[in-house]
Amino acid sequence: MFNFFKKKKTSCSLFYHTDVHCHLLPGVDHGSPDLDTSMLLLNKQREMGINHIIATSHVTKSTFENTPDTLRPAHKLLCDAVAAEGMDMKIDLSAEYRIDEFSLAQLKDNRILPFPNNYILLENPFQQEIMGMDELMFDVQLKGLTPILAHPERYNYYGRKKDRYTKLHDAGVLFQINLLSFTGYFGSLAKDTAQWLLENDYIDFLGSDMHNIDHADIILDFLSSKEYRRLADRLSSRLMNDTAFNV
Repeated sequence: MFNFFKKKKTSCSLFYHTDVHCHLLPGVDHGSPDLDTSMLLLNKQREMGINHIIATSHVTKSTFENTPDTLRPAHKLLCDAVAAEGMDMKIDLSAEYRIDEFSLAQLKDNRILPFPNNYILLENPFQQEIMGMDELMFDVQLKGLTPILAHPERYNYYGRKKDRYTKLHDAGVLFQINLLSFTGYFGSLAKDTAQWLLENDYIDFLGSDMHNIDHADIILDFLSSKEYRRLADRLSSRLMNDTAFNV
């Protein structure tokens, strides 16, 4: 008779429906290892309110030297399973391109998988910014691509020298921030930098960067927090997740 005293768990969802950064293709990087896990993670995405993902598997030298030839079969396998389940989920195929010799060669040879409307997700090395970063971003745009920098809040060399964010963003480089960064998952500097980017209106996209069930559960818990509601209030009118890829 005293059930009304118990705290009820609030069911919350994202204020957008497209995840632009996740590692859900089976068996191609250190995200989902197999199809069953991919389907489980897709159901977690649906629980968050996502009905469209852009699959962004790693393309990196030595570790995950993926190409369209390795990613397309994994994409088809997942899409076929989604169709067989009757799941309401659109899956576009792209990648997260680490800026290194391997990815740059793929870019030069036009062997890349851009987002719809010719966006491309680029990842900096974590140790230091590459030499010639500004020139590279200009060259990417000359190819007709719009660069999106993956999780810039996680590059500590930028977090300690925030004028680089301003220069890059003013030059047309868009920023994708990880939801997990706002939870403190990647440490206090990444969290503080993500908050700074939010307050300065430098966030263009949010992404889950989901690799596993732990990531999904952390994000789902975050959606019921006051911090998430403040984030949603700030970004609801300017986030590009649901508008940039309409074709």
